Amino acid sequence: MKDLKQLWRLFSVFQLSCVCVLLMGLAACSDDNPVTPEPEPEPEPEPVEVPEGLSWIPEEPDADHELTIYFKAAASSELKGYTGEVYIHTGVVSEGTWLYVPAEWDENLDKCRMERIEDNTWSIKLQPSVRQWFGSGETPVQKLGVVIRSADGTKKGVEEDLFIPVKDNVYTGFQPGEVKTGTMPQGLVEGINVVDASTVTLVLYDLDKNGQRKDYAHVVGDFNQWTLSNDEHSQMTRDEQAGCWWITLTGLEPGREYAFQYYVGMKGEDPIRLADAYTTKVLDPDNDKYIPASTYDESLTYPKGGRGIVSTFNTQPEQYSWAVADFQMPVHESMLIYELHLRDFTETGDLEGAMAKLPYLKELGINAIELMPVQEFDGNDSWGYNPCFFFALDKAYGTPRMYKKFIDACHQAGIAVLFDVVYNHATGSCPLAKLYWDSANNKTASNNPYFNVDAPHPYSVFHDFNHESPLVRKFIKRNLQYLLTEYHIDGFRFDLTKGFTQQSSTEATAGNYDADRIAILKDYYEAIREVKEDAFVVLEHFCDTREETELAQAGLHLWRNMNNAYCQSGMGWEDESAFTSLYEKKPAWVGYMESHDEERVSYKQKTYGNYDFKTNLATRMDQLEVNAAFFLTVPGPKMVWQFGEMGYDVSIEENGRTGRKPLHWEYLEDADRKSVHDTYVHLAKLRNAAPELFDATGTFTWKVAVTNWANGRILYSESVTGKKLMVMGNFTNAAINVSLPAEGGDWTNYMTGETETLTGSVSLPAHGYVVYTKGM
Repeated sequence: MKDLKQLWRLFSVFQLSCVCVLLMGLAACSDDNPVTPEPEPEPEPEPVEVPEGLSWIPEEPDADHELTIYFKAAASSELKGYTGEVYIHTGVVSEGTWLYVPAEWDENLDKCRMERIEDNTWSIKLQPSVRQWFGSGETPVQKLGVVIRSADGTKKGVEEDLFIPVKDNVYTGFQPGEVKTGTMPQGLVEGINVVDASTVTLVLYDLDKNGQRKDYAHVVGDFNQWTLSNDEHSQMTRDEQAGCWWITLTGLEPGREYAFQYYVGMKGEDPIRLADAYTTKVLDPDNDKYIPASTYDESLTYPKGGRGIVSTFNTQPEQYSWAVADFQMPVHESMLIYELHLRDFTETGDLEGAMAKLPYLKELGINAIELMPVQEFDGNDSWGYNPCFFFALDKAYGTPRMYKKFIDACHQAGIAVLFDVVYNHATGSCPLAKLYWDSANNKTASNNPYFNVDAPHPYSVFHDFNHESPLVRKFIKRNLQYLLTEYHIDGFRFDLTKGFTQQSSTEATAGNYDADRIAILKDYYEAIREVKEDAFVVLEHFCDTREETELAQAGLHLWRNMNNAYCQSGMGWEDESAFTSLYEKKPAWVGYMESHDEERVSYKQKTYGNYDFKTNLATRMDQLEVNAAFFLTVPGPKMVWQFGEMGYDVSIEENGRTGRKPLHWEYLEDADRKSVHDTYVHLAKLRNAAPELFDATGTFTWKVAVTNWANGRILYSESVTGKKLMVMGNFTNAAINVSLPAEGGDWTNYMTGETETLTGSVSLPAHGYVVYTKGM
């Protein structure tokens, strides 16, 4: 940077010398006898010595002067050796938000194109001044955010955002007044407290890990015309004992939706704008505009005074009248759960589309739906494992009314609804993360009381919650109880509960027994049961057997990933095809052949299959039916990933792992695929008709090891009420005789309804199976 500064000074002296020489020459000339001197050739500018990374001239940028920005790719940069066009993605950083950004990330404006100086080095001039280049008006320009990217946006100069400090001698921005102190009214909680139809009290807790608070806090919103001030309409009062800022807003219009933000900061640091972490609806200037009115038919008007994501409240929100006030839960151990991603389930990719398919799901025989994450996440197009606002449901799928309507309709159809919830982490858009933030490293700061700076375990993404923090426990328990109460859901699937730990670990040790992790999860489960005693809760855990057993004994269920075994059997390969680990009385696993996270069995059939599976759809589908027969007849809750019942054979990696997948509802028009679907229907009806066969209270035996491949696999179950079930299957490519797993005699062929007299064994064709029942 010193070299650049010296070059700038030399260049300025050179300009001044040229002007002086010209003036002296003019003064020596007579008006009557003008002499035009021969212009001297301009000297070649000396090459700029640009250091690696981001640099600029002048060294101390001024908002009202020109600024030249340089970027030189280091050896580790994605742009090293890049020969295409390079663009700057930049904005004025004000109150924690990038403003006046000239172009979207994928928009290549000439204004933002950088000039290539030499290999791996580019520059751009912001002229005639920084302020005019951005068109920032009266907004103080004190910091620029910068990302250097390739034309297609796939390569960045450096991974983290870069910043340039700027001096603004014209606009200084709002100056907070002296702190006002006072005790909060009784009975308030953090967030939005509706006192009555015209009064709201907002409460912001801000003590950090060290017990230190912010120096000031204000609110701006529709109620004060988005004007910062030091009066009672904007400045919050400090309650030191409670560790909170609070403000009571009066004279509000009942039934009106108000948008607002907090304005907080420390003296000598940039202030930030925050939405309320407890808001039930956010307005997002970058993403809301892409949500069609058919999906979200309420107002998405973004306030002119907002910066970044804003929160909302309504003192008299719409009340939903529930058709089913007290839903009767299915027997937990016989539940058949359908994991559903709203985006990829129908053409519209929303709740209205899913509503139209409820008759299909009811006919399929499932009795529970597990919605992939629907709490507000970054963007509109996502699996949902990037949450930012936990009390708001994502608008990309519909309004709160639509969520309730969908859940109510599910209950009317006898279907429970589970939310897949993500409490291991949050994105940087979460107000609890932004409240104490390390902008230099683009992560939560070390004094953030909610988050770890870095996850102690190896599986985390985004920013890792510290579940041993009382603040985190309080926040999550409040959120769980809110979702149960407000949306009448029936339970939860917890994502990545292995990460609910403060123990440092590697992939090899992350699953080791952790008593603190068990205590945390039991605490959350008890909070759930306080609201809904029969709630169904399943954990994505995959930890030490002792730990999972202890959690199961407390009433929790645990995911059991059987994808590899059922892929192997589905492809016709006996190696690693044993199903034995699917069943265990306690813990009562929620077993699955496929999930959102696993490759589709049918894709692997046509890609890697044995026999003629790569080319023959009919035999592939036959084998899937045998798989289903040795999955849906096993006691304990089971989960089906959407469209598995049709033999969906599009890879999980299609359009990127989490990208949109094509719909194939026309599969049901194919006789072979429809046969797989019908097998699911029949076996689901069996589970619903005789739940006692699947509640793990009776007798169950099966032979499904690798050694049972050649001679056929068998299963026998008998309920405490005397009902009996017998299943035999042939996973090979030739007809075989399969020995009965129980006594012979008269049995009902469940799939045909006919009575058959059995002795010794049953002959099964290649890729064939049979299901027999007695006492039904």
